[in-house]
Amino acid sequence: MNVPFLPTTPAELRERGWDRLDVILVTGDSYIDSPYIGAAVIGRVLEAAGFRVGIIAQPQVDRGDDITRLGEPRLFWGVTGGSVDSMVANYTAAKKKRRSDDYTPGGLNDRRPDRATLVYTNLIRRFFKHTCPVVLGGIEASLRRVAHYDFWSDSIRRSILFDAKADFLLYGMAEESVTALARALQAGEDVRALRGLCYIANRPPAGYLELPAYESVAADKLAFIEMFHVFYRNSDPLSAKGLFQRHGERCLVQNPPAPYPSQEKLDAFAALPYRRAQHPEYERQGAVKALETIRFSISTHRGCYGECNYCSIAVHEGRTVRWRSAESILAEAEELTRLPGFKGYIHDIGGPTANMYGYECRKKLTSGACPDRRCLSPQVCPALKPDHSPQIELLRRVRSLPGVKRAFVASGIRYDLVLADRAHGRGYLKEIVGWHVSGQLKVAPEHSEEHVLARMGKPGKEALLKFKALFDELSAEAGKEQYLTYYLIAAHPGCTESDMRRLKEFAGRKLHISPEQVQIFTPLPSTYSALMYYTGLDPFTLEPLFVEKDHARRERQKAVVVSKPAAGRGPRKP
Repeated sequence: MNVPFLPTTPAELRERGWDRLDVILVTGDSYIDSPYIGAAVIGRVLEAAGFRVGIIAQPQVDRGDDITRLGEPRLFWGVTGGSVDSMVANYTAAKKKRRSDDYTPGGLNDRRPDRATLVYTNLIRRFFKHTCPVVLGGIEASLRRVAHYDFWSDSIRRSILFDAKADFLLYGMAEESVTALARALQAGEDVRALRGLCYIANRPPAGYLELPAYESVAADKLAFIEMFHVFYRNSDPLSAKGLFQRHGERCLVQNPPAPYPSQEKLDAFAALPYRRAQHPEYERQGAVKALETIRFSISTHRGCYGECNYCSIAVHEGRTVRWRSAESILAEAEELTRLPGFKGYIHDIGGPTANMYGYECRKKLTSGACPDRRCLSPQVCPALKPDHSPQIELLRRVRSLPGVKRAFVASGIRYDLVLADRAHGRGYLKEIVGWHVSGQLKVAPEHSEEHVLARMGKPGKEALLKFKALFDELSAEAGKEQYLTYYLIAAHPGCTESDMRRLKEFAGRKLHISPEQVQIFTPLPSTYSALMYYTGLDPFTLEPLFVEKDHARRERQKAVVVSKPAAGRGPRKP
């Protein structure tokens, strides 16, 4: 593909004959021009709308050489911490500095500052005193848009808009919001009514719901729980009301979410001219590991109605799944076969949860997410009606394309959805087992103990065992030696060391494994599990919860599960 990268150097501006940009995007990732990278997507969307866009990736923060090299934009600066919250990118669950960064050239974690969104905004303000608006976006801003618990400082922090001293914040997947913002700024219009936008005001708009004030939630855990419930329930574009939250004498205003994009819009976003490579200016500094996974992968849908309490996808991408057309996905697969270095293997064809493609609850599509129930927890809602047939057909068509040897489903799948689809669930898994597994299939049971699973918002272990039996049966029928890879979590709120011993026993006795894929729970901003961690309460019942906060004992919970039995002995008994 000969379409140029978005400019990131003065020379590239001169090549295009531009003397000034409309928008400059500043990101905590290297500049990777891929549909999987938020800054690249936003840049390409704005470019397609007729705006001149440049990108400054991972600018040096101790001097102005990087941040000033493209000059000052005409309309706005867009600032993102990158594809991952910068504190998650920089620190482990034990708050130890990470050595590597998959989005930094060379892989060494030495370019992304802590709280990158704040640092980059301050950097802009330092070198451009009276500049055009600074607009925050991306997952770091999205999850920190209201008062939130911050694990790394163990405190309730203000909305990131106040701490960053930015002008606006666009939350969620903001392709259409950012285009509307750019057009409004270009026309000289007031942007404060745009959906999907947050801003700071002296007084709230009429008709907006008031969240408990920052000072209140910082002092009172019950007020924080109340605040989060209202915030979470008002996140669906079809039913959400505008919100405001006082911070001292001023208030954060959150307009209702932007409407979900139509399938035609999703197809259009995917068809934009991505290079699927790192910009040469940054590639000279070293390769980025992220490209190994995403360069030859296809995202088929976005959003997740799994609503796992520890996960941020529902708050950022939404609880309603939207999917691309089969024709759009096939066109992208054909494009991959023409890329340099493609050897016939599509590394992943999926989404946040692979088997949510192609179906949704009809009620949710017309009225929004239910305020008092979830699609999959405590069991699959009868109104959902899982149907894997669209994905079966899609996978068959992709693997039949000339040049495609294998198309893997590397994204995790929800086994409760497979079991709930009586018409096509078995056929879907047979398809996956026969054609789309590279020896191992990822599933995320996370635990075995029912009370811990309930706090996570995950299905019970009986569903896992039924799915394992079906997977083993179908693998045997296909004559293939294949395995399930289980992702597990230690030290989630409500989980004790004794619970981890029971998980270890369950894994050995029922799953016949000695677990290796175990992560220690990290409380992500604006998630229910972070709420549990901070308050020590079940937010739905207000019952006290055991929460392990000592780092050594959190590490020990993991060690209980990953420890290997002595030679000649079976799994350790509790």
